[in-house]
Amino acid sequence: MTPRLFAACLLALTIAAPATADPVVGPAPQGVNDVYMPRPEGFRLVPWVENLEVPWSLVFLPDGRALVSERPGRIRLIEGGRLKEKPYAELASTAGESGILAALTRFVVGGEGGLMGLAIHPRFPNPPYVYAMHTYEGDGGTGNRVIRLIDEGGRGRFDRVVVDGIPGSSLHNGGRIGFGPDGMLYVATGEIFESERAQDLKSLGGKILRVTADGHVPADNPFPGSPVWSYGHRNPQGLAWHPATGELFVSEHGPSGEYGLSAHDEINVVRRGANYGWPLVVGAPGVAGYVDPLVTWKEPAVPPAGIAFWKGDLYLAALGAGSLIRIGVAREGAGYRVTLIERWFAEGPRPSVLGRLRAARVGPDGLLYFTTSNRDGRGNPRPGDDKIYRLEPR
Repeated sequence: MTPRLFAACLLALTIAAPATADPVVGPAPQGVNDVYMPRPEGFRLVPWVENLEVPWSLVFLPDGRALVSERPGRIRLIEGGRLKEKPYAELASTAGESGILAALTRFVVGGEGGLMGLAIHPRFPNPPYVYAMHTYEGDGGTGNRVIRLIDEGGRGRFDRVVVDGIPGSSLHNGGRIGFGPDGMLYVATGEIFESERAQDLKSLGGKILRVTADGHVPADNPFPGSPVWSYGHRNPQGLAWHPATGELFVSEHGPSGEYGLSAHDEINVVRRGANYGWPLVVGAPGVAGYVDPLVTWKEPAVPPAGIAFWKGDLYLAALGAGSLIRIGVAREGAGYRVTLIERWFAEGPRPSVLGRLRAARVGPDGLLYFTTSNRDGRGNPRPGDDKIYRLEPR
């Protein structure tokens, strides 16, 4: 089947199955039960940076610096393990050299909106580009976009808008961005609690988008002229590429009351032009035309945020569940098989002493870093929150 015919078939399937129908609900596919591990063996947990405000994304630069986004609109710089007081870039500022709004206006924060994902150009520092996704208020209402900054050492200077026209809201903005092994920029977008957007190929909401580093649509995207790479997503908030296969894994929030459903959070393996079902199918019902998740939790709700591959396993920062979830992933034929699921730092279904977790990233030292999100209005801040933790071998 040609790519054009495949796209036409998927579009016909979308039209034939209206998003207003009750979804088909399937079971969890992985066949592996969660194991709670309050004290994972062989590692110690070390606070790395403290006193952040809702850190959403963490990236490491080749020269040892790190950048972390704070939802209220600041990108913070970390050098030598120390958080710099002056922001690297400040989207929420209205005046002064510390802000970038002289070139980019109408940043907005509220609910789940604000400054979200960060990414660096795969050939950084040549070119010296840093990318960020944020919510804004425009003439047509609330939206999300991806912008590009030029790294100038101690600060980032606004360069250009890379992707615009993404639906925005106080809920379900998606927000994670990252460059794949193919050098393309992938953007996870939410359906802003309007579930029909996920199946609408004309909307950029509820999708994984794929564009060039300059924001152009690649010629080999599945839908000609469109940045849409896959669709049928509800609220994807984690992107990670398998270190051996290069395939994209995505973490995604399941329903929270729509159609009388809850939980069903997911890990998906994303493929070109595929439909991941929301809101027509939930869980893993095996319905033709839709891709079932690799992992889905019928209960309790996770819900999942950032993900990262580390030491051969997939690690997931969980929000409501307040744990770092280790997922063993093994190759099986043309796909994957889940071998284990462990909820680290959790005694049981209740959140751990760490609280809500948001981002996960492997550092240049080969260690795993993750952030808390206890100051986001839904958590209980601990002393020093929000923090970035590092896992070190004992």
